[in-house]
Amino acid sequence: MKFLKYLLIGTFFGIVLTKSQVISWFRIYEMFRFESFHMYGIIGSAVVLGAIIVQGIKKSQLKDVDDKPIVLKDKDKSFVRYIAGGTLFGLGWALVGACPGPLFALLGAGYWTIIIPIAGAIAGTYLYGVLRNNLPH
Repeated sequence: MKFLKYLLIGTFFGIVLTKSQVISWFRIYEMFRFESFHMYGIIGSAVVLGAIIVQGIKKSQLKDVDDKPIVLKDKDKSFVRYIAGGTLFGLGWALVGACPGPLFALLGAGYWTIIIPIAGAIAGTYLYGVLRNNLPH
């Protein structure tokens, strides 16, 4: 039953991403050329909303689906790892023309060529998992 609930939430999220044009290559292209505020507005509101939700979780001591308290650890204060990771993330996003978030929404919309970036994202995640202990953190 949990699977159905998450499937419905994911489907709703995919529809929202599609209708707000977040999956549009043209909108992403506009953003990287600084020609439109559309994507910056969406990303900025997501960051603000995310910060508010995280603070709400910390203050209200919410529990997860298994009735365990949600514990959010503080992030390390390293600068280089966030700059390097953000740069790689941004370069990949610009080269592919799609943010990793809506990759599956693009697939659901019928853009079959997005399977290549999905495979690359899965391979990159796997590679990171294999090499994680050998990387500077």
